[in-house]
Amino acid sequence: MTHLSTAHRAETPSLARRYEQVRSFSERICAPLLPEDYVAQSMPEVSPTKWHLAHTTWFLETFILADARGYRPFHPEFRYLFNSYYNTVGAQFPRANRGCLSRPGVDEIHAYRRHVDAHMRALLSDGVSRKSADIVEIGLNHEQQHQELMLTDIKHVLGANPLRPAYAEAVDPVDEEDAGDAGEIGRLRWASYAENVREIGAGPDGFAWDNEQPRHRALIHGFDIATRLVTNGEYLEFMRDGGYSAANLWLSEGWDALRREGWAAPLYWFQGEDGVWREYTLRGVEPLRANAPVCHVSYFEADAFARWRGARLPTEFEWELAAGDADAASNLADDWRLRPMPAPDHDGSTCHQMLGDVWEWTASPYTAYPGYVAPSGAFGEYNGKFMCNQFVLRGGSFATPRDHIRITYRNFWPPATRWQFAGIRLAR
Repeated sequence: MTHLSTAHRAETPSLARRYEQVRSFSERICAPLLPEDYVAQSMPEVSPTKWHLAHTTWFLETFILADARGYRPFHPEFRYLFNSYYNTVGAQFPRANRGCLSRPGVDEIHAYRRHVDAHMRALLSDGVSRKSADIVEIGLNHEQQHQELMLTDIKHVLGANPLRPAYAEAVDPVDEEDAGDAGEIGRLRWASYAENVREIGAGPDGFAWDNEQPRHRALIHGFDIATRLVTNGEYLEFMRDGGYSAANLWLSEGWDALRREGWAAPLYWFQGEDGVWREYTLRGVEPLRANAPVCHVSYFEADAFARWRGARLPTEFEWELAAGDADAASNLADDWRLRPMPAPDHDGSTCHQMLGDVWEWTASPYTAYPGYVAPSGAFGEYNGKFMCNQFVLRGGSFATPRDHIRITYRNFWPPATRWQFAGIRLAR
């Protein structure tokens, strides 16, 4: 699966603090939910919130506590119910049927978490081996991935409800004067890079997933990259210009998906009887903000928009090079804004919004780096076996925890995926 580099290991006290911080953030995500919200599964790709809570706990129980002296599993059948795709561990309950699991109930899932947390605290207080510390760090990063998935899936569950209920309120709501067609940000600017050979991927220090390694040299031809993300207003221009009916802009598979699924706008956009475009957000229905980054588009839509603009999507190597020079300002889960935010005012060539707001589709297929070898055992099933028919996204989103994202991070999804917090940055 994944691993820490051998050059850096967290000390047990700091690892214990991090454990508490990560596990408590999952509870914060759940705080606005009703019990009924925990159980719903709005499509096969979405998992119920209580399944996420149980699976991340199962991970700790299975890969850390199972070998601890005197530990007894909370429930013997949880090994089957909350395994996701680890064939090395054993059989799994079908993903598409997770919403059918009315039992165990929400209270029992929280009791499961308390049970595992108590044993984990005792283990960490006694001190753990270097190998165990590595696995704990993997488990915490794994839970942070699921925290973003929890918000993604909660939005889909609530967004499928005709009432379109709000999930929660943001810390600092955007002023209404920033809505609609007002507040347009400046014209698209470009940062230029000359041809270069650069080191790509994660180095030996700190945590990294196995698919970010090994660090290697890559030839990157000269390119320009947009200094900000594509906005809702710019995407609306694409729609008004017939972008969803121009077959010449679309990849063949994308055009088939468009016609099959009836795509005519990003997911969660809708036009009222008054002709005004609105979007469903985690904060409820809001007027479409022209200056905010477009979100919930597939790779196919991102690629079609880029063609319409006479541009293209960046490769993940171009993106990583530009991100190394970018403004560090970001909008991430810790900020609790619960939606992408407009780019800051700027008139230079420095890239903005590279970390946070929305994941950014790249033109790079998800494949192994030169010299990549998947870890042995169950951890080898985490990333390597998915290196087929998917595209890389970079940069994180407003739902990504701040201490989880980095510029070498490689997310990946099938190209028709729309319910993820994914947007567009142009290159040429």
